[in-house]
Amino acid sequence: MHELSLCQNILEIVEQQCQTHNINKVTDLWLEIGTLSCVEPDALKFCFDMACQNTPAEGCKLHLIPIAAKAWCWQCETVVEIQTHHDVCPQCASTNLQRQTGDELRIKEMAFE
Repeated sequence: MHELSLCQNILEIVEQQCQTHNINKVTDLWLEIGTLSCVEPDALKFCFDMACQNTPAEGCKLHLIPIAAKAWCWQCETVVEIQTHHDVCPQCASTNLQRQTGDELRIKEMAFE
């Protein structure tokens, strides 16, 4: 379960921002998660609640923003949406795709009081 280590890394960033900006309590955190990121949303939420204990983010509400996976097809010169790393182009069935988005995991926004 790599979600726990991801949450610990996210909280390190959150705590750094809290120290930098003199924030005592984080109420909400928005994360962008790509379709191909190999992150299980339910496991991430579970681990996030555990990792937040005794931190400025304890009780923080986690909001997950899904990011669709898109790739450039070299054959039909189109940006297409894909579901897996091994998809073919839905337009022309080419396997010559260059992934553009979909493996993101990043903090989008943080709310505090």
